[in-house]
Amino acid sequence: MTLLAPPSGLPLPRVLGGLLGLVLAAVLVEALVLWHRGRYDWRALATTLGDLALRRAAGFTGLSLATPLFSWAWAHRLTTLDLSTGGQWVGLFLLSEAAYYGFHRASHRVRWFWASHAVHHSSPQLTLAAALRLGWLGKLSGSTVFFVPLVWLGFAPAAVLGVLSLNLLYQFWLHAEWLPRLGPLEWVLNTPSHHRVHHACNPRYIDRNYGGVLIVFDRLFGTFQAEQADEPPRYGLAGRPRIDNPVRLALSEWQHLGRDLWAATGWRQRLSVLVGPPGP
Repeated sequence: MTLLAPPSGLPLPRVLGGLLGLVLAAVLVEALVLWHRGRYDWRALATTLGDLALRRAAGFTGLSLATPLFSWAWAHRLTTLDLSTGGQWVGLFLLSEAAYYGFHRASHRVRWFWASHAVHHSSPQLTLAAALRLGWLGKLSGSTVFFVPLVWLGFAPAAVLGVLSLNLLYQFWLHAEWLPRLGPLEWVLNTPSHHRVHHACNPRYIDRNYGGVLIVFDRLFGTFQAEQADEPPRYGLAGRPRIDNPVRLALSEWQHLGRDLWAATGWRQRLSVLVGPPGP
C-alpha cells in the first residue's frame, strides 16, 4: 500500500473532485430560488467563488504541512491497519470524528488556527455557498496535526484524508438555512439546525456545536447548544466589518494577529496571543 493510494484502490480524490460540479449546481439552484424569494446575497456568493478559485490555485503549488507530518507519522506507525474489517472502518470513522471535533474546537479557541478558520464564518448569510468558503491559507496553519495520531496508529494517510473529505462533504447540506429540524436525528447527528447555531454570532451561540457528522462529542464535552425559537441566528464575524475581497478576507485575521504580536511585550504575552482565544 503506497502512502497516497486509498486502501480500496478507489481514486477517492478524483471522485470527490468530480462532485464539485454537482455541489456548484446545487449552490446555483439554491441561489436562484432564494433570489426569486428576494433574499439572496450575490456579493457573498462572488466572494465565496473567489475564495474557492484562490484555494484551488493554492492547491496546485503543493504547499502544505500535511504531507511531511503524515509522512513522518506513517514512517513511525505503531502498526498497519488495512481496513479489511468493518470494525476497523468504524474505528477510523469514530476516531476521525473525535479528531475533527478537537480540530474544530481548537480552530475557534486557539487564535493561530482561528486566523484561517474565520474565513468560513465570515459570510453574512448562511447558504450552501457558505460551505465552500474555507480560505486558502489553512494548509499552512498546521491544523493537520490533529489527524496525525490516526496515521501514527496505522491508518493510511489516504484513508484518513478520504474519511475527512467525506466528513466535509456531509457538512455541505448543513449550510442550507431553510432545512427544518430533523426530529430524533438531532440527538446523534450534526444537522442544519445545529449548524445554524455553530455559524451564528449571537453571544448565546458562539463557540458551540463543533461536530462534523456526529453531535455526540458536543453533548459529551459540554459544547452543545440547541437552536432557540425565540433567538434567530445572526451570521458573520462578531465585531469585524464585512469584507468582500477574498484576498483581504483571507489575510485580515492574520493581520490582526500580527499587529497584536508586535504590540505584545515578553514571550509569555506573545504566546498568549498565539494560542489564546480570539479577541475583538
